[in-house]
This record gives sequence, structure tokens and C-alpha cells, in this order.
Amino acid sequence: PFPRAQGFIGVYFRAQHDDSAFESIYLRPNCGRSPIQAMRNHAVQYFAFPGWKFADLRKEAPGLYETYADIGLDEWITMRIHVAGERAELYLNDARYPSFIVNKMKGTSKAGTIGLYVDIGTEGYFKDFRIISSIHSAQGGAR
Repeated sequence: PFPRAQGFIGVYFRAQHDDSAFESIYLRPNCGRSPIQAMRNHAVQYFAFPGWKFADLRKEAPGLYETYADIGLDEWITMRIHVAGERAELYLNDARYPSFIVNKMKGTSKAGTIGLYVDIGTEGYFKDFRIISSIHSAQGGAR
């Protein structure tokens, strides 16, 4: 609906029942193949609500909570997210290695629900959504 819409599509996790807190990793497909490198570097982003929106994280730790990914509009993008303790890994398009790693997530919740979203100016679809949980005794957390 507006020229600067970047296409926001992602997954919420550790969401509290009243939506007072959650964390998210989302994609901005319109940035992935931008002719401007600075825009490309915003193709994947993490944030934690309420205290750590993307602008706050970008100011505090430039480039640490966002990255480039070769993604684009009008194509299926496979996302797989592993969450364990303070760490999250995003795997795109069946890659063997993570495309994005968050070593220290900012959220305060250790558990919660999961949600899918598309934001303003985005038309997005989900299919084959699965949640897989396994306990890793060495890490003391679920993946």
C-alpha cells in the first residue's frame, strides 16, 4: 500500500498469553535483493517485545540482530528456527548451516506460545508449519 513497504513475515515465540512479551525473527523479502546494500542488510531481523524493538537493537548493536539473506518477493522461503536458552538460529531454504544466529536474545520469557504473522503492506502465506521439541541435556533447554 506504500512504496517503502518491505514485506514483513515471521514467527513469534515465547509469547505470553496477554501479548505483553514475545520474541520474533522475521523476514523482509523486499530487502533481500535490493540494489542498495544497506537495505539488503535488513533482510532478516530479530526483536524482543516490549523493550527491544528493531530500532533499539540497531542503535545498541548495529548489525548484530539483523543480516542479509538471499530472499525475494513472490517465492516460497523455507524457515526453520532453533531456539535454545538465549540462542536462536535461523535456517533458510533448507540450508545446512544457519543464515542468522542470535547469540543472546533479549526477551525475559523462557516459555510461551508461538505465532505467525504478516505485517502491514505484506501478503504472505504459510504452509507445512511444524513445532518440534527435543530436550538436550548438555544445553539444559529445548530446541
